[in-house]
Amino acid sequence: MRRRAIPMALFACALFAVDADVLWAEEDWFRFRTSFKGTLLLSHSPEAPLLFPDWPDWPDWPERDTATSFWRVRFEPEARLGTRFTLGAAYEQRVRVFSTASGTAGLGILPPDTPAPYRIRQLDWNISSSSGSSWRHEIDRAYLAAHLENVELTLGRQAIGWGRGVLFGAVDLFSPFTPLEADREWRRGVDAIRADFELTTRSSLDVVGAFGESLDESVFAARFRGYRGEQDLELVAGYRARDAFFGITSSAAVGGAEIHGELAFFRAPEALPAGGLGSEDRGALKAVLGGSHRIPVANGILLFVEYHYSGFGAPSAEEILPLLSDPAFRERYLRGDTQILERHALAALATYEFSPELALNGQWIQSPVDGSGVVVPSATWTLSDRLSLLGSLYLPYGAAPEGLILKSTYGAAAISGLFQIRVYL
Repeated sequence: MRRRAIPMALFACALFAVDADVLWAEEDWFRFRTSFKGTLLLSHSPEAPLLFPDWPDWPDWPERDTATSFWRVRFEPEARLGTRFTLGAAYEQRVRVFSTASGTAGLGILPPDTPAPYRIRQLDWNISSSSGSSWRHEIDRAYLAAHLENVELTLGRQAIGWGRGVLFGAVDLFSPFTPLEADREWRRGVDAIRADFELTTRSSLDVVGAFGESLDESVFAARFRGYRGEQDLELVAGYRARDAFFGITSSAAVGGAEIHGELAFFRAPEALPAGGLGSEDRGALKAVLGGSHRIPVANGILLFVEYHYSGFGAPSAEEILPLLSDPAFRERYLRGDTQILERHALAALATYEFSPELALNGQWIQSPVDGSGVVVPSATWTLSDRLSLLGSLYLPYGAAPEGLILKSTYGAAAISGLFQIRVYL
């Protein structure tokens, strides 16, 4: 199939889903949601010949300039079986078409095309692939939820998110987002059994078993939550892919602002690839400290600020590329043990609603160690309840790489522009 025909086939699927949505709209027990997203990403990498060499057959066309289009269509049926049970699923097709393979040390703007963690079977299949494209489909949700007295029980492939962080997480164990990923709506599903018990009107206990292909690739964790006034506290503990862990999170209202924090300690069965705490390098700390406040300017600017520390990350930028060649480090990064490649990050996110149709956003992430970072201005134009457009620029800064050595965390990242169309049916 020619590359141009692939997105058209997905768009035809979305149009078909419109009729399905209309047919089922009058049925109270059944709901069918459809989402379609088309993304174009243009990137220009810094001048680093060893990281971004010229094409062998096209010496005047450097791999520094790349174009990627990414198309997703998602179908989400949900049925209520009486008053106590809900049956849900999500089926997704995604197409990626690219001019060249992306260069080293990218920003991770698009969703990763890698297997999801904590799945007994991926249920993710290849339809078609070539040197410049891939077309895949997967079952991303498949669950039965029971709404019982004082307990919510969910069995099957589901999305789970823990913690108080907005951009980062210390206790978010289940396939968390990377901070610069543009398509952040859908957390990948994990195969899990989850029971959320209501202990009192102000406390609950959340118990999760998320399963991989073996027990060494699984998570068994519990979270206790308590509330008092405008403060809350969470205690988490368990076993994550052979790591023992314990964590605490809290948030509170202070004046007109909100503050939140997360702290977690992990104990690995062997020395961590990037080094760790203790004489055996087996310990790692993760922490998030942040807050939010609405600045009373015109319609109001909602501002989030966070600091993140990840003991799983590289101690310095020079060590990022060697560590990425280590299978143990790469496995931890891809399953979400760390959302950043280095150990420290400062971030801010500001949103401003200029009008009901136009929302402006600004995101900034910086390494406090080497001074590099990324500024991301963006705008979302909402044409209707079902259609919106997103435009973003990714402007990295920092010391450029020297040969195969990164001199700063974001200095080898590409200047990028993203345009996305979103259709919700």
